[in-house]
Amino acid sequence: MDKVTLHCCNYMWIKPGHPCARVRTALDEAGVPYEMVHHSKLRSRRDELRARTGQSVVPAIEFADGHAYREESKDMAARIEAGKLFEA
Repeated sequence: MDKVTLHCCNYMWIKPGHPCARVRTALDEAGVPYEMVHHSKLRSRRDELRARTGQSVVPAIEFADGHAYREESKDMAARIEAGKLFEA
């Protein structure tokens, strides 16, 4: 299983239902290896995220081959939990 990069904000500690925390928990429970890259709360300051994923919304997952995946966090978590993260 390839390692992925989870692009998230710095505010996952605010509440358990936070979108970034939801996706991180799904990755943990599925045993998917990942590294986290934190981005500013302000979308206007997410130039690195835009350059790497083509968007400024988090959470986003970047795969080893460079492509990115982004949906609503509940949908992302469901896909991870279903074991379909690496499917096209």
